[in-house]
Amino acid sequence: MKVSKLIVAPGLGGYYFDDLEAVKRGARADGYFILGTPVTEGHKKVRNPGETISIMLQLDSGDIALGSCVAIQYSGVVGRDPILLPERYIPVIEQHVMPKIEGREITTFKETAEWFDNITVDGKKLHTGIRYGITQAILAAVAIRDKLSEAEVVAREYGTVVSDELIPILAQSSDLRYLNVDKMIIKKVPAIPQGLFNQVDKVGEQGEKLEEYCRWLAGRVKEFGDPDYFPLIHLDVYGIPGKIFNNDPGRLAEYFAGLEKIVLPYHLDIECPVDAGTRDGTMEVMVKLAEELKKLGSKVDITADDWCNTLDDIKFFVDNKAADMIQIKTPDLGSIHNSIEAVLYCKKAGVKAFLGGTCNGTDISSRATVNMAMATRADMVYNKPGMGVDEGYMIVHNEMRRILAILKAKNYWG
Repeated sequence: MKVSKLIVAPGLGGYYFDDLEAVKRGARADGYFILGTPVTEGHKKVRNPGETISIMLQLDSGDIALGSCVAIQYSGVVGRDPILLPERYIPVIEQHVMPKIEGREITTFKETAEWFDNITVDGKKLHTGIRYGITQAILAAVAIRDKLSEAEVVAREYGTVVSDELIPILAQSSDLRYLNVDKMIIKKVPAIPQGLFNQVDKVGEQGEKLEEYCRWLAGRVKEFGDPDYFPLIHLDVYGIPGKIFNNDPGRLAEYFAGLEKIVLPYHLDIECPVDAGTRDGTMEVMVKLAEELKKLGSKVDITADDWCNTLDDIKFFVDNKAADMIQIKTPDLGSIHNSIEAVLYCKKAGVKAFLGGTCNGTDISSRATVNMAMATRADMVYNKPGMGVDEGYMIVHNEMRRILAILKAKNYWG
């Protein structure tokens, strides 16, 4: 099977491109606008519309395989590639990708994805978002050719067995962290609410606002949740507690252990507790934090995200036992084969694998991630795209249900 033609089109993402550094410095929200001066390269404003690039591989069979080039909401910081703008990167695709991929024989997914991931222009790899989108389409092309689901293709090539049950979904609330929690409780979302605690003002000068929110959240679940509903409380705090407590592992451990007591009987997971400004520095603080939590007898889980951008970064955090769970932020890893290998590496080491991504993705990129999660038996997957809960949860949940129904009909598990 060969690629006859590569077709590209500009598109919209499920959310926005936001300048995280400007937000952390105090950029102020006014409705859905974020006011202030952007400080990160590529951001025209602090909040910009999410944009994507649609990839369509026309195959010699006449079929068209789809992918979406996307970049995360907070592009251009903590070592990530810059904001992905179609006006800038479609010409790159036309000039440097089309000549290489048109007429190319697609063999296996893994072989073709690895080839594409290593293409360089002026000595540098292509933007991670481009590698992400093209390799989604390559996976879709192999699935079309072999008349399999994308999950089956991944499982076949990596020697795994597709999950026979749903992967837990983490929903994202945006700043509507009160209203959107109600949606999560109604739909019994397994992990809630992410929370977007990306400013000191949201956490509190001494963490008091996050404590107050945790009391409200646990109370809300107890009051309105079904008796058998015990969601994971997963809070993404963007390194703000580290900033508040000067990255002191002991003080951070005491604070998180206090939050753990507040949310009982629900289990607590903290994502990105610190940002020390470098990968190694962040890892070192997180290792010490884990030790301090253990001394306190706390069962709080810590998830690594920022500075954990590549497959090598993920292996580094895993090997140093710096986190209980790794968010594998799929667009940041480039080719999706890297995300697949990251999940498998985490699981082999006994570290939980959260196959994440971005609220700024598309239905196409989200469904591809779900197939990867099911094939690798990831421990958690994001509700995406968008931050409205309902739409993203529907896309991810329904794709998993379809995979399970199709494979059951095939008698896949015997």
